[in-house]
Amino acid sequence: MAKSKKISEAEIILKKLGDRIHFLRKKKGLSQNDLALDIDWDKSNLRKIEKGKLNVTVKTLYKLSQALEIQLHELFIEE
Repeated sequence: MAKSKKISEAEIILKKLGDRIHFLRKKKGLSQNDLALDIDWDKSNLRKIEKGKLNVTVKTLYKLSQALEIQLHELFIEE
């Protein structure tokens, strides 16, 4: 019998955060490459963030919020 993978609350939060960053990036008309360059990150890491596969630091979240021209807390607002 195969074990089903239980998704943790932290994984759910990372996925929602990634979805939000993706939404805000698209709303601003930026490509992943544009945003990655703005925060001095590699595009592949930004892709992982948007997919909820990479746990990021507050410093990186701050850089993202600055590049997206929003307040840090706005990354956590669900629309």
